[in-house]
Amino acid sequence: MTVPKGWLYQVTPDNTARFVLGTVGKNPLICVGVNPSTATPQKLDPTVTRVARRAWRNNYDSWIMLNLYPQRSTDPDGMHAQYLPELKAQNEQRIAELLQGRRVTLLAAWGELIEKRDYLPDMLHGIAQITEQASCGWMSIGAPLKRHHPRHPSRARYDMGLQSFDMATYVQRL
Repeated sequence: MTVPKGWLYQVTPDNTARFVLGTVGKNPLICVGVNPSTATPQKLDPTVTRVARRAWRNNYDSWIMLNLYPQRSTDPDGMHAQYLPELKAQNEQRIAELLQGRRVTLLAAWGELIEKRDYLPDMLHGIAQITEQASCGWMSIGAPLKRHHPRHPSRARYDMGLQSFDMATYVQRL
C-alpha cells in the first residue's frame, strides 16, 4: 500500500500488525492505545477518528496513534493469548524511532482494556522506559478511572480536558 502524502503508516508486510498511524506535523498529539483495529489512512475507525478530533480541538497540528501491542484485532479479546516477542520488539523499535529522543507528551488512552491480557502491563513497561529515556511526559483524558487506568478515547466526552498523568506511579501500581 502506498502511504498518502502527509501520513505516517507502518504495518507488517502481511498487515496483521500496525505500529504507527497518523498525520505529519510539528506538534502531534501522540496517543497510545491497546491494540490497532482496521484503521488506515484511507479509512479511519471510530477510535482514531476521536483521537484526530481531540488533537484538533486541543490545538495540535497532527496526531499519531501507537499501541501497547501492535496486533490488529477488531476486538481486544482477539489478541494473541501470549504475546509474540518479535512484535513487542518491533513495536518498541518503531516507537523509539518515531520519538527520536524528542521530548514530547503522550496521551495514555487504553482504559480498562489493559486488563484484557496479562502481558499488556509488560508492553507498557517497555514503552514507558523508552519515553522516560526521552524525558517525555504523559497525559490522560480527564481524571483516571476507578482502577486508575487512563480513559479510552472512545469512552470520553470531548469536553473532558487533557491533564497530566503520572506514568511512574501508574506503572508501579500495575
